[in-house]
Amino acid sequence: MIVPRCSAFSAVLAEPQSGTAATARAWVCLEQPGPWGGDALLESHLDAELGAELIRRSTGTGVRILLIRRPGMHADRHVPQRRRVYLASCAPGASWLERADLASPEELLELDFAALGRGESTGFGEPETGPLLLVCTNGRRDVCCALYGRPIAAELAERHGDAVWECTHTGGHRFSPTGVLLPSGYLYGRLDAGFGDELLAARDVVVRRCRGRSFWSKAGQAAEVAVRARLGERGDVLAVEPEVRRDESTWTVGVCHDDGRRWRVVVAERRLPPARPTSCGKEPAIPTALVVTSVDQLVPVA
Repeated sequence: MIVPRCSAFSAVLAEPQSGTAATARAWVCLEQPGPWGGDALLESHLDAELGAELIRRSTGTGVRILLIRRPGMHADRHVPQRRRVYLASCAPGASWLERADLASPEELLELDFAALGRGESTGFGEPETGPLLLVCTNGRRDVCCALYGRPIAAELAERHGDAVWECTHTGGHRFSPTGVLLPSGYLYGRLDAGFGDELLAARDVVVRRCRGRSFWSKAGQAAEVAVRARLGERGDVLAVEPEVRRDESTWTVGVCHDDGRRWRVVVAERRLPPARPTSCGKEPAIPTALVVTSVDQLVPVA
């Protein structure tokens, strides 16, 4: 019996994507050709001890590390070669992207991860205009990512060159093909080549198929996307205030605009039957999603 892929279940059932983005205040994207395992920093042709040290140094800093490679053939011939690395801070209204070419990946140990997590440029790389689109193709984590992500990454790279790379797991493979747009840190799901073109051409925030901005918590991501959708707002002008948890499955989140307007958004976690595999190869389970139940504009106090 042929079992549908997890992404097919998710798409047919129109599973909400908002509030499903990985959380990270900054990203480090290190070029590593060759195959990637499920835990790519420890299971690839990158030295495992180096991978473990990078994990240790980034833990608690708000920095997420991805491996990247050029779309298409990516054999690792085990010969010394320069490695591209991208650094991105996703701070709202102050996001930036830098690039560097390393003689060896060990040079990345010179990076001040804590400073990067605070949004500070460390002088490690040179400014890059961006945007940069990373498409997850980590098939050892979930086959949907390789099956659907690699063709789209290859097609987009033909048109956009170094603005498009394959990357390791970013979460939410049931929304495959998935992508990360840097430096803004917005994540998207159910990509196709035409939508990828739109993301790379846009100079503002695309709300369709948006999983959320990695800078915010999951509930904050859902709240911000809901306010954007209501206003038709595409500028980098929204900020999320600290959330307040009402109970185990409901949050109240404040969202504010640069012009002074504020909204109170209620976000609830809901079960989404029926049961189905949330990742290829897993036993069927009923997933949950973050659903915005109300968006109320707050009247300024006179």
